[in-house]
Amino acid sequence: MLENQHPSNPKNWHQWSLEQMVTPKMIGILLLIIVLLGLSARNTEMDKAAYKTGEAVLAVIGLSQSTVLDGGASFVKQAFPFTIESRRSTNRIVDFDRDNLPLFSHIEVVEEQRYDALNETYTAEIKEYLVTPFGYLWKVLVKMWETIEMGFWGTLLSVMISIPLAIFSAKNYSPNKFTYLGARFILSFHRAMPELIVALFFVLMYGFGPIAGIFALAMHTSGVLGKFFADEIENAPKGPQDALLSSGANKVQVLRYAVLPQVFPSYVGYVQYILERNIRTATVLGMVGAGGIGMELKGRWDMFAYSHVATILLVILTTVMLLEYISQKIRAKSM
Repeated sequence: MLENQHPSNPKNWHQWSLEQMVTPKMIGILLLIIVLLGLSARNTEMDKAAYKTGEAVLAVIGLSQSTVLDGGASFVKQAFPFTIESRRSTNRIVDFDRDNLPLFSHIEVVEEQRYDALNETYTAEIKEYLVTPFGYLWKVLVKMWETIEMGFWGTLLSVMISIPLAIFSAKNYSPNKFTYLGARFILSFHRAMPELIVALFFVLMYGFGPIAGIFALAMHTSGVLGKFFADEIENAPKGPQDALLSSGANKVQVLRYAVLPQVFPSYVGYVQYILERNIRTATVLGMVGAGGIGMELKGRWDMFAYSHVATILLVILTTVMLLEYISQKIRAKSM
């Protein structure tokens, strides 16, 4: 009797049927998704991006003209060679002593043509410049170091803020429900605040400079770190905690001796990631006046000094690559 009911029995073949892959419901859902994607693409100008990108591809092979390629070529043409020297007019240097020039510096005399709009004529003007061979590169490196310091202090303050909030927002260690909800709300609020927007508020409060950038980084990333830290506390293995509780230890002692030693390696990894992220983000915060290399980048971009911009971007790229290399070395030694 069991043999007759086996699926391999030809008498039961009519009872087997394949699940229908394409159904009217699935077709309707796909059509709805396509319509929504089309509306979103139109709203975000993705159709324009596709058209201009295709135009650029045709321009590469000589079949069309492209404003995209023209803009890129204009930047590249003015970006090279990189500007690494600094040039300052001697007339603008207070107490300038031509007999006591900075190391490796020299005076350069140039003749510049000045246009007189009233008379519609050009007049020659002799100007002197103090040229420092690596002056601008040194200035950019100093600004980049300031950016790294902003990332470090932003991360340090973030850790100090996030650790107590993480403990209060862990269900198994929060004193009560109200403390838990309050800590979770603060962490969510911090995560929801973009660094650029927060930096604008801190610029209004503290003025232009790195303080605004540091506080903006600390506020946003404390929300990120706090959530990660709290989740690690909640997901820590229960065995060691139960053992300490059964031996008479209180919650603070359990947290100190059974939880934190287990989650500490994960905490180190999170902090390391946040430090790298904060340094990269700090390069952008300067564009709203929050200190660091971003202020220099914004100023040079507004003046269309693309050779200076290229130097700044090269320094940022080199710094990010060095940070990644150092991070990999640290991870390799900690494993």
